[in-house]
Amino acid sequence: MPPIETTRSEPLREPLKALLGGNTAKAMADHLGLHTVGDLLHHYPRRYAERGELTRLSDLPLDEHVTVVARIHDARVHKFNRGKGQRLEVTLTDGSGRLQLVFFGRSVHYHQRELLPGRRGLFAGKVGVFNRKLQLSHPDYKLLDEESDQQTVERFANALLPLYPACRQLTSWSIEQSVATLLTALEATGWRGLTDPLPEALRAQRGLLPLPEAFEKVHRPRTKADIGQARSRLKWDEAFVLQVALARRRAKETELPAVPRRPTSGGLLEAFDARLPFTLTEGQQQVSREIFADLATEHPMHRLLQGEVGSGKTLVALRAMLATVDAGGQAAMLAPTEVLAQQHHRSVTEMMGELAEGGMLGGAEQGTKVVVLTGSMGAAARRKALLDLATGEAGIVVGTHALIEDKVTFEDLGLVVVDEQHRFGVEQRDALRSKGKQPPHLLVMTATPIPRTVAMTVFGDLETSVLDQLPAGRSPIATHVVPARDKPHFLSRAWERVREEAEAGHQTYVVCPRIGDDEDDKAAGSPKKRAAEPEEADAPEAGEEGDGEEKRPPLAVLDIAAQLAAGPLAGLRVGALHGRMQPEAKDDVMRRFAAGEVDVLVATTVIEVGVNVPNATGMVIMDADRFGVSQLHQLRGRVGRGAAPGLCLLVTDMPPESPARTRLDAVAATLDGFELSRIDLEQRREGDVLGQAQSGVRSSLRMLAVIEDEDIIAEARDEAAQLVADDPGLEHHPELRTALAALLDAEREEYLDKG
Repeated sequence: MPPIETTRSEPLREPLKALLGGNTAKAMADHLGLHTVGDLLHHYPRRYAERGELTRLSDLPLDEHVTVVARIHDARVHKFNRGKGQRLEVTLTDGSGRLQLVFFGRSVHYHQRELLPGRRGLFAGKVGVFNRKLQLSHPDYKLLDEESDQQTVERFANALLPLYPACRQLTSWSIEQSVATLLTALEATGWRGLTDPLPEALRAQRGLLPLPEAFEKVHRPRTKADIGQARSRLKWDEAFVLQVALARRRAKETELPAVPRRPTSGGLLEAFDARLPFTLTEGQQQVSREIFADLATEHPMHRLLQGEVGSGKTLVALRAMLATVDAGGQAAMLAPTEVLAQQHHRSVTEMMGELAEGGMLGGAEQGTKVVVLTGSMGAAARRKALLDLATGEAGIVVGTHALIEDKVTFEDLGLVVVDEQHRFGVEQRDALRSKGKQPPHLLVMTATPIPRTVAMTVFGDLETSVLDQLPAGRSPIATHVVPARDKPHFLSRAWERVREEAEAGHQTYVVCPRIGDDEDDKAAGSPKKRAAEPEEADAPEAGEEGDGEEKRPPLAVLDIAAQLAAGPLAGLRVGALHGRMQPEAKDDVMRRFAAGEVDVLVATTVIEVGVNVPNATGMVIMDADRFGVSQLHQLRGRVGRGAAPGLCLLVTDMPPESPARTRLDAVAATLDGFELSRIDLEQRREGDVLGQAQSGVRSSLRMLAVIEDEDIIAEARDEAAQLVADDPGLEHHPELRTALAALLDAEREEYLDKG
């Protein structure tokens, strides 16, 4: 990909300190990651406050947003929760009545310094009541000088006021003032040197605002129509620039050399297909054809294979690996956890039988050796696996991050399969791909269904295959919400159902969000929360800080396992599994559960992906409200994998009207993972869809919503593909090249390049 040129005259590239002064610029860089004029102009308001009519304190309506002008009568800090918490109570008066403001948490001292008795100001918020007093909780406010006239007050009250993502060091008001300074300075120069990323013809065809006008209207709107016009224009900027970057990435991939890997007649793949006890689904056959066509080309395959839980992705990936071995290459499967790596290794060797024993006594003539490589292996087994890979004796390897280490070498790496893409950093995948003599083919698998437009943005440089057809023999799964606090007898009935499943010869998973050992408890009480281990991450907690209710700690595996074994499930064989167990102990528990020697497995989300026990029919998820929608769907997919129907019970203490219960009801209402993924994204937004944790830089999508803006993304992709096809180096679009440098910095460009 040709390097993106920049020009120093581009105003969006100017450092903020040139216009705002050193202290403000440093605060913006340190606390909000804003370094340039463009960074701040693209730091859009998160919403706009509509002040409405000014209201006298004697006439305040309950549960409505109001704006008042009043004087501070007094301000006092109160301690609570044995001195651990504090709140600031401020009393306002305007001569007609009184109103209390209340602030909690870290901001108390800041507001205490600002809100001094005698000061006059504008205060806006939603009117509530506490201890029979009207109050505004954490209101917006702007203090007025004594000379502020009525016109200033009315202008403030009736404007659409932008409210920015802010921090303790930089309030929304100060950010608004800084943006106004930039806009005034840029307008004075006539926006000289500004480059517009959208080609003029595209902008005119779609009736989009010029860029300076879009900035003005998004930051200083006079009407709601101004906001709508500005957002339409700025969404197109983000969608188009991103899709051009991805289109250039796809074009570059077609230029890289790769060794074609075509399956041979009478080889390993044919022998494997002949021993399958079932017929591939139509979907599996179609996806396999797409993959084999890519493998046969002279440039690297870059394909995303997504599908529902249990749709047979591993089988499709294995057939691709066998085709690669047939063609003289090696295949590596990268799994996110040791439990999953061991599970994949067992599945692969069981499906292949004697074909996985190449070179060994009793092995098939066409066979190859299948090895596993994890960080916890003994030294002798590790040395043998490394030797088998280096000599080419092992055609297939399944492993964890251990595959990436420098000591691991391949004789001829032809295909890399990455399972559960979102759990790996870009650098890790890139390190494995670099072990090929030429770029190997890449197949990314995910069991988290991804809406079409998300795939266009997150995986825009990958071709996509979808498996949405479940193999024959998969059973339906009934899902129910169990409101443990409101109806405790429902939870009692849940444990009765678990016992009934065991009496019928089936098994059940019980999932908890926390482990519950000493180290876990210490971490939970520590201000510095422990980093999630590769094996598992703590489930996110529902609710927000300051919701007025003190939440109990999440339920823990070790506690629940002990309670169940001594209580409602006494007499059943109860086991425990979590990520801090020794690898041998984890593997032993999973083997015993798979063999039917454990009736109930109490586990963390370590069993979320890949674990396959067809006899497990029950799933009870404790504190289900602490898990995300996609994660619940993944967990549910562990049951119903055999002939008997599955049962999933979502246990929660959340009240019926809470957002968390709405989320659980949505999961209970459908087994369609694609529909649930849309609900999940709509509820939590997408953050940095390019993978903030992987790229290490702030999101390049600040306005675009990948669910709401499907049409824009799809149209931008088509426009970008056509433009890059006509002008791969963007030689005739210098403004777009400059915009790519401004909006898609070097670090993110490198992220995209790594695929």
